[in-house]
Amino acid sequence: MAAEPEPKSRWMYVSIVLIVILIAQLGLFSYVMIDLQRTISELQGSSVSQPSIGITPVQIYELSQDSVVLITVKWQTSSGLEPISSGSGFIYDTEGHIITNNHVVEDADAIDVTFSDGTIVPAELVGADPYSDLAVIKVDGGPSDLRHPLPLGRSSELLVGESVMAIGNPFGLSNSISLGIVSQLGRELDAPRNYKIVDAIQVDAAINPGNSGGPLMNMRGEVVGVNTAIIEGSVGVGFAIPSDTVSREVPQLIQTGQYMHPWFGVSSVDLEPDIAEAMGLNITKGTIVVEVVAESPADVAGIKAGNQTTVIGGRIFTLGGDVIVGVDDVTVRKLIDVLVYIERNKNPGDTVALKIIRNGELLSVNVTLGVRPSL
Repeated sequence: MAAEPEPKSRWMYVSIVLIVILIAQLGLFSYVMIDLQRTISELQGSSVSQPSIGITPVQIYELSQDSVVLITVKWQTSSGLEPISSGSGFIYDTEGHIITNNHVVEDADAIDVTFSDGTIVPAELVGADPYSDLAVIKVDGGPSDLRHPLPLGRSSELLVGESVMAIGNPFGLSNSISLGIVSQLGRELDAPRNYKIVDAIQVDAAINPGNSGGPLMNMRGEVVGVNTAIIEGSVGVGFAIPSDTVSREVPQLIQTGQYMHPWFGVSSVDLEPDIAEAMGLNITKGTIVVEVVAESPADVAGIKAGNQTTVIGGRIFTLGGDVIVGVDDVTVRKLIDVLVYIERNKNPGDTVALKIIRNGELLSVNVTLGVRPSL
């Protein structure tokens, strides 16, 4: 019968086993940490933006609620000033400037601003841009302890799928908050005189009448948009004017009362395969000039409109005009590409190089931008 190991030997075996297990765990931990560091380095070196992840919705609401206001619009009637509609806005600076939508305060005879503590003060219109549906109003006086401007973020850094919050006064219900995600970027909204609001943000956060003019915020507590519109009858399809547009326009609205949009003066039809075939083109990217406004920058530069009426698929087109395929170094697929590039990067008086196809020949035409006609 074999003798049992001595207690001292038994403890030595146990110690060896424990040391082996510890070494294995340290090795596994080191491998995981090295792999994690490599992943972080790859993400930091990547050109893909990272979503804004910061404070909680509860904290964002608590930090911003005193900076979001209710705007009441009044009209002069035979009985005096009567409240007609309401919307939202948010404090832009410590001077009393408040940002909202143009359609919220348009045609107002008087404007009242209600702060979160119930204080009501009159406001005056400082500037408005119907082409971007933005307006700035100003209050004098009011609760000084509530003058907390909301920080503007960069809407160009938003990612589809990123969490956002809409704050405002839907149906007059003050300081309401809804949470959702960015559904898509770069949407178009209709503006007066057949122009387009470019770069609009589509969100599924609940936006209802009365939310207009309120802030759309990211998870860092920054304003990335101004809630502005919904598709009638839709559920979860709302839009906001991007904060980059706010940053670009509001200083000029405060200084001059209006914003000067760059303009070159054409209307066009985007290329489709059947249209390209009718014009004898071997490309399907670009936009065909169908009208040039007389004495516009495009007219002065010699851009040619079409003069051939053609029926394609039951639709009537005016073909034969210049086909815009590029602006500066940007490839153009549709007219909206031209508009977005010019709105983001150019001012009246700047020159752009339009790349066009005319009679099968690729040309470059310099156009000095003018000012979009006022309404």
